[in-house]
Amino acid sequence: MSRLRVESFTISLDGFGAGPDQSISSPLGVGGTSLHGWAIATRTFQKNLFGSDGGQDGIDEDFAARGFHNIGAWILGRNMFGPVRGPWLDESWRGWWGENPVYHVPVFVLTNHARAPLVMDGGTTFHFVTEGIDAALAQAREAAGGKDVRVGGGVNVVQQYLRQRLIDEMHIAIAPVLLGAGERLFEGVNLPALGYACARCESSPLATHVVIARQ
Repeated sequence: MSRLRVESFTISLDGFGAGPDQSISSPLGVGGTSLHGWAIATRTFQKNLFGSDGGQDGIDEDFAARGFHNIGAWILGRNMFGPVRGPWLDESWRGWWGENPVYHVPVFVLTNHARAPLVMDGGTTFHFVTEGIDAALAQAREAAGGKDVRVGGGVNVVQQYLRQRLIDEMHIAIAPVLLGAGERLFEGVNLPALGYACARCESSPLATHVVIARQ
């Protein structure tokens, strides 16, 4: 059966998955980019983000690569798609990634404001879902055709799926960075009470990788 997964979601040592004050110049919030040094260095991210044949192998690359294995659809929150808030006054904003986003599969964006599907190059189509997390998951699973669905974030979206025990497995990378403010991933989430436990833990010089699985 199709699983719901979180992959390569990075948090700081003080638990923040994003910095404060997201904007066009700070898409991950102030200081948020510093979380992802481990990922940017990998072969997988160099290829997917920059079209480069460079990048490093090793533990970080192994975890980065697994995040794209057997993924048939993604779910994103509105803030992960862009900094635009409220109704779509126009449709000029087309995402952070240019005309050929990194996904290459259908992506379902949770929002309170309807918008027509946005077809991009490379097989990515953004679908805007106004009916909530269950509707987004049902649509994503249908589109995935038996493959897994990846929740890309942000923090609030991951929390919503966690609280409903809908996430099967999470890969969390803990970066040696202190943000001091932002959005804490596990704020108000009692993972043991929800039936989650640590299934794997490995470290590299740039991150500690933890896999949390639903029991």
